[in-house]
Amino acid sequence: MLQASLARLLASAAFLLVAACSAKPSSSGAGAETGDLPSPPTPPSASDGQAPGAIPTPEPGVSNDALVSPPAAVANTVALERLHRGLSKPLGLEFFLGDPLKRLFVVEQTGTVRAIANGAVEKEPLLDVSKLISRSHNEQGLLGLAFHPSFKDNGLLYLNYTDRKGDTRVVQYRATTGANAKIDPTSAVVLLTLGQPWRNHNGGYLAFGPDGLLYVGTGDGGAADDPKRASQAPDNRLGKMLRINVQSHETTIVQTGLRNPWRYTFDRKTGDLYIADVGQNKWEEVSVVAADDIDGANFGWSIWEGKHCFRNPGCSSEGMVAPAIEFDHATGCSITGGIVYRGSALPQLDGAYFYSDYCTAILRSFRWKDGLVSDHWDWKELLDPKSRLAEVSAFAEDEDGEMYLLSSGGGIYKLVAKSQ
Repeated sequence: MLQASLARLLASAAFLLVAACSAKPSSSGAGAETGDLPSPPTPPSASDGQAPGAIPTPEPGVSNDALVSPPAAVANTVALERLHRGLSKPLGLEFFLGDPLKRLFVVEQTGTVRAIANGAVEKEPLLDVSKLISRSHNEQGLLGLAFHPSFKDNGLLYLNYTDRKGDTRVVQYRATTGANAKIDPTSAVVLLTLGQPWRNHNGGYLAFGPDGLLYVGTGDGGAADDPKRASQAPDNRLGKMLRINVQSHETTIVQTGLRNPWRYTFDRKTGDLYIADVGQNKWEEVSVVAADDIDGANFGWSIWEGKHCFRNPGCSSEGMVAPAIEFDHATGCSITGGIVYRGSALPQLDGAYFYSDYCTAILRSFRWKDGLVSDHWDWKELLDPKSRLAEVSAFAEDEDGEMYLLSSGGGIYKLVAKSQ
């Protein structure tokens, strides 16, 4: 099944946080790392052409990733509403199944987890790990939170952060359950420690898959150009998608060839896995693998960047998963992956995967099925005509499948039905 799907992907597409890398780190937010960020470029109105050395564009009718405006019948029904401001570098918004209060839990990169209840951000954090984390680089800190699928019963949750030495830690905590849930800071159990040779490319997101196991996307270790060739090294946990059995604490490598995944999501309806991987200095990408083909996928870095040979012209793409879409650095410099919309408020968007860019706050979506891309829509002019969005650090969904955007500058936004 895996080989057949890989072959289908390579036939259907011409070949995902933090931006084009150099030895000089940036002082900007969670996504960028190339020194001073350039002025935001004007996004193109359509997909870029193929550069020399790229995997050939598929035949017409096979897959269509051409960027267009949403149809008017759809565009006129959607709006972006700001819900909150003033948070401290939010880059995660999570929920747990069956919460009677329908709360959302904000992950602040500076080290705190806060609840949002009844439309208000609670002042007292549920957990504060600010004394445990490193913050000397904008890609360090508290980077991820996932609630156990049975949190309502067992009170287990998981954090991903860079510790005081800069190394990655995935840590299990236990909380009291119910309306007054509190996280016990003394309950910490370290499930994974991963040495980080440099301060950037820490990945950091956590997500439980349909199999009930915890997925951990790791960056390639940082610096530039994957100097340790970690992403393709089969026994190196850097540049990989890892999977942790939280009962046995066993960690396995599931996928290879990642540079700095920011972020990834499982489609709650199909189980398909979408990964946005930040590029080096030319190409940003989103790759998708079907639920049945998740194990063993190789996304190409650092042999490939996007659909293009990175080191050696004429490099082979054999056995590698082709990105569903890519964009170059005329459009952005640090992709922010999103979620597949499965809510009920906007049924016209069912199945649409949204993504953005940290540097330019583009807003785009596409649909993916059986290796084919369709409905690649540019939402920027419609949802953010005055370009107020900036530093889009994450997307999120609530228990009902409704979609949110987070800005590292402190804001939380929600995609809503437009008032007529």
